[in-house]
Amino acid sequence: MSNPLTFGYLYDFRNPPQWERRPADLYAEILDFVAWSETAGFAGAWVPEHHGAQDGYMPAPNVALAAIAARTSRIRLGSAIALAPLYHPVRFAEECAVLDILSDGRLEMALAIGYRRRETQAYGVDFGKRGARFDEFLAIVQRLWAGETVDFAGQHYSIAGATLRPAAPRGRIPLYIGGFAEKALARVAKYADGYFGNEEVCGLYADKLRAEGKDPAAARIRIQSLFTLVAEDPEAAMAEMAPYFHHVNETYGAWLAEDQASGIDKVALKPMSLDAFKRSGILQILTPDAAIDHFRAMQQRINVEHIMMMLPPGLPPAKFQPYAQLFADRVMPAF
Repeated sequence: MSNPLTFGYLYDFRNPPQWERRPADLYAEILDFVAWSETAGFAGAWVPEHHGAQDGYMPAPNVALAAIAARTSRIRLGSAIALAPLYHPVRFAEECAVLDILSDGRLEMALAIGYRRRETQAYGVDFGKRGARFDEFLAIVQRLWAGETVDFAGQHYSIAGATLRPAAPRGRIPLYIGGFAEKALARVAKYADGYFGNEEVCGLYADKLRAEGKDPAAARIRIQSLFTLVAEDPEAAMAEMAPYFHHVNETYGAWLAEDQASGIDKVALKPMSLDAFKRSGILQILTPDAAIDHFRAMQQRINVEHIMMMLPPGLPPAKFQPYAQLFADRVMPAF
């Protein structure tokens, strides 16, 4: 058996116009589902970030994480991902310290630079300098988490006498960084505790770890598997679930095409009809036994520690719960 493998869900709190509901009701039901997922044995609850989306994609993950911390007691929680160039590093470090206190040491954050120009413009951030801004951000945040009083004069941040009070109980918060381009993977290897993203770039991540004098065998990898679903009857599940996952494909496909700055050479997610989406193979609906084989094979290829699936937007969480229960009952015990 390979290393232990855990599973969790991503919650983007979207409220697509075609299935729009009262936001307070939707948020409450998502939090109910997160609390239930902990009792079912899932190990993670993760919140991503985008801004200005028509479907209400979560713009304030730390606020949502505070609510999740209050509703749970064991499950790990964190951003996946937060857009680091849009945060002030002192404020971010402080908010993480408070979240770690609220969750009693369960916070694990994932960050990246983002790939949409309109989001950085809305915050008055230079899109072309977000990588350099991220590097300064990381240097400051890690010094604050280490307990230092920080003076810093850089191109993007100028800070004097910054310190964390209250401090994060564990000191450094576990930090994952996402990305796909070579520069992004170099940043992961230099600064992060692990990589969050896609399997196809894990070989490059290993190369960058070696360049930093680190052992790839000790790499910590979390894979986003947002279009993976387990069902006893995949055909029936496709008919029921494809419209919701199709919405995810359409939005990500459009966003990735805006500035072509994701670092992904061949973007699989592109706008298409619902029928084309069903035929595309993007949505993988596996039987429990096939899912076990799928994840075991992944364990043999890479040192994956956690798989992140998603609660599809637009679908009432109660209607998704039987799929999650099947996964908990039939797939997770194998790992």
